Amino acid sequence: TTLEYAKPEETSWDEDFADVYHDLIHSPASEMLLNLEHNYFVSISELISERDVELKKLRERQGAEMDKVMQELGKSLTDQDVNSLAAQHFESQQDLETKWANELKQSTAIQKQEYQEWVIKLHQDLKNPNNSSISDEIKIQPSQLRESVEGNGRIYEEQRLLEESFTIHLGAQLKTMHNLRLLRADMLDFCKHKRSHRSGVKLHRLQTAMSLYSTSLCGLVLLVDNRISSYSGIKRDFATVCQECTDFHFPGIQEQLEIVQKVVLKARAQRSSKSKRHHENKSSGNEDKLKNIERNQSNILPGEFYITRHSNLSEIHVAFHLCVDDNVRSGNVTARDPAIMGLRNILKVCCTHDITTISIPLLLVHDMSEEMTIPWCLKRAELVFKCIKGFMMEMASWDGGISRTVQFLVPQTISEEMFYQLSNMLPQIFRVSSTLTLTSKH
Repeated sequence: TTLEYAKPEETSWDEDFADVYHDLIHSPASEMLLNLEHNYFVSISELISERDVELKKLRERQGAEMDKVMQELGKSLTDQDVNSLAAQHFESQQDLETKWANELKQSTAIQKQEYQEWVIKLHQDLKNPNNSSISDEIKIQPSQLRESVEGNGRIYEEQRLLEESFTIHLGAQLKTMHNLRLLRADMLDFCKHKRSHRSGVKLHRLQTAMSLYSTSLCGLVLLVDNRISSYSGIKRDFATVCQECTDFHFPGIQEQLEIVQKVVLKARAQRSSKSKRHHENKSSGNEDKLKNIERNQSNILPGEFYITRHSNLSEIHVAFHLCVDDNVRSGNVTARDPAIMGLRNILKVCCTHDITTISIPLLLVHDMSEEMTIPWCLKRAELVFKCIKGFMMEMASWDGGISRTVQFLVPQTISEEMFYQLSNMLPQIFRVSSTLTLTSKH
């Protein structure tokens, strides 16, 4: 009875916008939406190109200044002069980067507001087709949008993609069909928008946009260090890709990371106080353990992961940032390793949150190095294949048996021979469905 007379929950602006967008992207207006998004993308890309050129010029000028000073070192100038100039250079770079960061932030905020208002307005006017002025505006819109010109933008190099696809059936009694893919590709290729080949880009974007508020989301796993930031490595590269296109549905990558950091600090504080109480109840002598608990409250541990949501990436909606340490580069990773258990928990989240396509780094690394020999690769791939197979068999108890696509990615620098060895291993472990050949009797 309490629920019966309770006031219905009011929908938020985000929920209203999501419903409106979902309606429009599944209507004939979808092309206009994608054209507008592409136009905004070109605008931000041009701004980023200007920033990069200006920063490059500054660094070149500073490099020339430093060379001159170094030539005079010990003659008319001292170490203090060199340090002073270096400090000035650093400050100048910081000022310029801050200036451009603010400009980009302002531009994306304006774009987001304009876009959301335009989407709401378009939805209202499509319900009222008698409004001729808006109808004219809608018809004109695509022709006014700028086409991207190859050469002006940031074009990403494309390497030859190697790919193998498999269909498997897993389950004890009620079997579920899953699709597996093995790819030699860069993980960020699923995120990047390419400004050339626009028709292909639009097809990718349409598929990603149409499934944004659906029960078939796409995700990928990024292997990161224990700091929640975007300052180095693949985290920086991923953040750069995210910032090249305005996200019209979710907060920007930096804002999401700040939220994650607050959640981590809160969780760590709760765990720390709980552990302290637990140790106080026991005998003393646990000072080292307490120190470990109190250390690095803002960092996450290997096997833990945080999630960011995106509507502005090429083929994915969700990124799982899985924390790994240097142990993944060694040859002694086992099925109980935090990285492997992290993958299990990620698959569990996929089951509970409608993520039906997930891309995983098969070797638990994004780049190859000298110690990663052929035996190392085969051993690691076998371990990950077997563990993922076990986790996928568990999925049936998590989600009732929903068909999914799991993509195993290997670094682009891996040899073709190694790729095909891994390709031969996969069906042996997963027991790929065999084809049935029917012949007619004469």
